[in-house]
Amino acid sequence: MTTTLPSGRQFGPEFLWGSATASYQIEGAAHEDGRLPSIWDTFSRTPGKVLDGDTGDVAVDHYHRVEEDVAIMKKIGLQAYRFSIAWPRVQPTGSGEFNTLGLDFYVDLVDRLVEADIKPVATLYHWDLPQPLEDEGGWANRETAYRFEEYARKVAETLGDKVHLWTTLNEPWCSAFLGYASGVHAPGVTDDEAALKAVHHLNLAHGLAGRAIKDVLGADTPISITLNTHVTRAATDSAADVEAKRQIDTIANEVFLRPVIEGVYPPEVFADTAHITDWSFVQDGDLEIIRVPLEVLGINYYSTGRVQRGVAITGDGEPGADGHKTSQHTPFVGATDVEFLPQPGPHTAMGWNIEPLGLTELLLDLSARYPELPMAITENGSAFYDTVTEDGRVHDVERTAYLHDHVEAVGQAMDAGADVRGYFVWSLLDNFEWAYGYDRRFGIVHVDYDTLVRTPKDSARWYTELIRTRTIAPAETAHTA
Repeated sequence: MTTTLPSGRQFGPEFLWGSATASYQIEGAAHEDGRLPSIWDTFSRTPGKVLDGDTGDVAVDHYHRVEEDVAIMKKIGLQAYRFSIAWPRVQPTGSGEFNTLGLDFYVDLVDRLVEADIKPVATLYHWDLPQPLEDEGGWANRETAYRFEEYARKVAETLGDKVHLWTTLNEPWCSAFLGYASGVHAPGVTDDEAALKAVHHLNLAHGLAGRAIKDVLGADTPISITLNTHVTRAATDSAADVEAKRQIDTIANEVFLRPVIEGVYPPEVFADTAHITDWSFVQDGDLEIIRVPLEVLGINYYSTGRVQRGVAITGDGEPGADGHKTSQHTPFVGATDVEFLPQPGPHTAMGWNIEPLGLTELLLDLSARYPELPMAITENGSAFYDTVTEDGRVHDVERTAYLHDHVEAVGQAMDAGADVRGYFVWSLLDNFEWAYGYDRRFGIVHVDYDTLVRTPKDSARWYTELIRTRTIAPAETAHTA
């Protein structure tokens, strides 16, 4: 991959530069200090669910290496660090008693970040639901939303105002549709009605948790949610293909954007899924709860999609043209006559196409719809098969070029009026990449999975200079520095 976008753009002093991780992907210590299983512990131990039978039991051992990892963050120059809290570590069964040792771990992490002058950005849920809650129906069960409210309240009371920004949920689309429709993520359920119930109960959980945090810490406490808003284009301008795009936009984006920001569900989703459910699980007052005031909308962006009227993707675990691992069930509930088409390259190791323009388009679209709501890029990055070379470095040319072009794409959106407040590279560390185990590497810091030695990649060097100078340098400078 070669860089095609210009260099030299500058960002203002208020723009926040960070990186992000998720608890199950990095922490390890799965059986220590009172932590009990999450749905990902169970899922990863189910034969055939995760590549090579990998689990997050050890991951990259962040639980025991916090001091080292915060030192790496400081050396890179991160101004903020977005981490997630493992619900089964701080409340092992998802209800009832809280685990002091688990809470202490995050108190220590936040204190270390503050001491290093790195702003803590806490995500309450990045997919590791306590297994006992799943045994009671998981996100398809309305009660899970109320358990999440209790958990959020306790974490807010414990970490207090040291947290710079609170994010309730990470990518609820994945939790609902990959977890309960296609079944390629934990808990591995394939039930379309359960997936739609999960959508609503995740939205409800967001509203309840956001209100609990503000109740504990004050109405001005900054609240966010992170969505993986899909950028999907119609293959042609035919009415059939345009309608196919509309269906995907509805089930991929609108079922979260509209209730969270506007307090309504799109009427189209009820029509698209009427053969599955009557949505009677939406109760009076729910939408008012869901629409908690947001200070920032988090956006995760990696690639784009292209659709036509056809047959929905199914498969046996290989990556699909929609960017997700396939099963015999589509994650796009209610859109079984929509076909995703292969995207032209270049592609990352995930099979995702590389298209920075899609990020610019997304930010401008959201800015036009919600001009008063600031945004932040809470995840953006790329997986490649990196190796440490004889000189002891990782020359990740493709990743550095990817970051260069996507940061430029953010700048172009800002030039056109989008209110973007920050950018978080995914990911700080190589880690457990969900259903792909340890096969794909997203980190700007390489981890040897045998020794757990950390080695900052050239992309980290490039990012350090971007943060220091607030100016986009040519990607090639990372490999000569």
